[in-house]
Amino acid sequence: MRGHASYSTCRKRPPLSATRTKPIRLLLVDDHEVVRVGLRTVLHNNHGITVVGEGGSKAAAVRAVKRFRPDIVLMDVRLPDGSGIDACRAILARHPATRIIFLTSYADDESVLAAVLAGAHGYVLKDIDSSLLIRSIRAVSTGQSILNPAITQRALNWIKAWPKQNSPVRGQSLSPQEERVLALVADGLTNKEIATTMQLSDKTVKNYLANMFQKLHISRRAQAAALFVKRQA
Repeated sequence: MRGHASYSTCRKRPPLSATRTKPIRLLLVDDHEVVRVGLRTVLHNNHGITVVGEGGSKAAAVRAVKRFRPDIVLMDVRLPDGSGIDACRAILARHPATRIIFLTSYADDESVLAAVLAGAHGYVLKDIDSSLLIRSIRAVSTGQSILNPAITQRALNWIKAWPKQNSPVRGQSLSPQEERVLALVADGLTNKEIATTMQLSDKTVKNYLANMFQKLHISRRAQAAALFVKRQA
């Protein structure tokens, strides 16, 4: 695993413990077995990290966190049965002390923003150097977050700037299907993944998005994700 870190530490959270003497309990979640095997080989029992379990899907991730109670979940954004973003929300809702790091090949703003909004503590790319990945895991375990400061601030600015009354104009409210599309966009799903989830054609999803963007007076998926979070507040 070679490369350079794309994100830097931008905020701190309370440490998992004042003085850590126990190994960091890590759960691996990726739908490719070869990736999990490689990560386990690099990370298990190295530098105070113990891999306590692994999973290849969103559902498996949620079950494994309940079973193994890891300190940190190292997870991909795309999973075969749904979004890692949705898994992140589900895990943190049930186990708020758990920390989530996304390890993925997706570097687009929308995926990073969705991760930030879901409460992730780290977002790194799969070309990261092994030693830097280990340092990132250890940093998150001490209460730091490995996130892109610019995108984090952009997300916060969008959410703060959107007044609650800035909803679709009267007579232009979102349809139930458009509301569902909005939620899936906020989960970081692509058009193809939304089409599969909703059992629709790609063209139909594009039409829903075009209508939804017009009603909400937005032009980007990341804005839709920020608006969705604002409406849930």
